[in-house]
Amino acid sequence: MKRTILAGVVALATLAVGAGSLWAQKPPAPKSQKELDAVKAMFAASQAGPDQTIAAAEALITGFADTEFKELALFFEARSYQQKNDTVKAQVYGERVLEINPKNFQTTLMLGEVIAQTTRENDLDKEEKLAKAEKYLKDTIENLKAAPKPNPQMPDKDWDDAKQQMAAEAHSGLGLCALTRKKYDVAVTEFKAASDMDPQPAFLVRQASALQSLGKNDEAIAICDKLLADPQLHPQIKGVAQSVRATAIKAGGKSTDAK
Repeated sequence: MKRTILAGVVALATLAVGAGSLWAQKPPAPKSQKELDAVKAMFAASQAGPDQTIAAAEALITGFADTEFKELALFFEARSYQQKNDTVKAQVYGERVLEINPKNFQTTLMLGEVIAQTTRENDLDKEEKLAKAEKYLKDTIENLKAAPKPNPQMPDKDWDDAKQQMAAEAHSGLGLCALTRKKYDVAVTEFKAASDMDPQPAFLVRQASALQSLGKNDEAIAICDKLLADPQLHPQIKGVAQSVRATAIKAGGKSTDAK
């Protein structure tokens, strides 16, 4: 499934004033030409970089206190801080989005992934963090089921594909939570659900890693062999696949390929 689908969904949801939105309960509308200009400036800034996006979003929120685009502006800020690897501020702004719209599945997905990816095995508050991440991710999956199209003109298949892609990302996040808890059987189930919905190499290599940790070395090797057969495989994923494969072979797993 192409990653451009999700980007297209975001564009459809935010470009046209008066169109449906992924975020708002009702279509947002500017109350003046100046507010419309500020909204357009935020969209333009989102193509320039995270710092520019944050500045433009803040300008919109502070300049127009009653703007109906506040939810979207806060989401843009949360996403921008995530891009800057400032996970603390990403969570702060993401939670502000949810104060406006608790069913904003783009935000619950982002928050769940951020927390799942940054929680470590020896964190004193590990269980509290993972429980929070799991709630966000499960809320994402549930809210996606009844989510309306962001634009009535959007083809049903494109919207279904986009929802499936986001649900896959949520299942992968749940798999990461299980890995941190060393619940490898649960991790395998979640990563398989993710890869069945959207066979991204990142989901598959995580599935292979969980299988290897569970002692299912032959299955782990089979996935790695399939991934490594792709000459266009991302170098980072290739390195992980090679490592998982080597560990599985050392543990007694067998492969029909010679890598």
